[in-house]
Amino acid sequence: MRKYIAFLSVVLLSLVLAAPGWGQDKSKRPSPPANAEMKCPDGATVTVNYSSPRAKGRKVFGGLVPYGQVWRLGANEATTFVTDSNLMVGDKEVPAGSYTIFAIPNEGKWTLVISKKTGEWGIPYPGEADDLVRTDMHVENLPAPVEDFTISFHVADNKCSMRVEWETTRAWVNISKK
Repeated sequence: MRKYIAFLSVVLLSLVLAAPGWGQDKSKRPSPPANAEMKCPDGATVTVNYSSPRAKGRKVFGGLVPYGQVWRLGANEATTFVTDSNLMVGDKEVPAGSYTIFAIPNEGKWTLVISKKTGEWGIPYPGEADDLVRTDMHVENLPAPVEDFTISFHVADNKCSMRVEWETTRAWVNISKK
């Protein structure tokens, strides 16, 4: 009986240690988890969960993150976008729900991709067939480099925007309740 219990203990311990993410402290990853939440003056609430990679002296946009290709907008697990209200994201309608977001960065313009498919790892991109919408993002240069990839929300003059900042780039899109 003792041999049987010892064998089961070894098997269970092996499963726990071998399973991806099990027993792992995600905050100790090179790209730790992060989130951003916004409550707009119009009542819409949006939550984004992502992993935040570090620049570490690398050329990010046009290097680590190639221009013109779909990027998972963070690292590790797919970046989630959850809203409790029907929204206008840029000029596109997004119903209340849970989504995965990606981006297509370019030097002067980005495209935000909101995918209906959820629950996947950050890559590969599931494909255009699963896109809910694609909308343009504004792009500007930052005065100082940003080491940690960051998604945040900005509220000013009763308007909300989602910002993506990393290296010397800020991309943003307006968000409002529909």
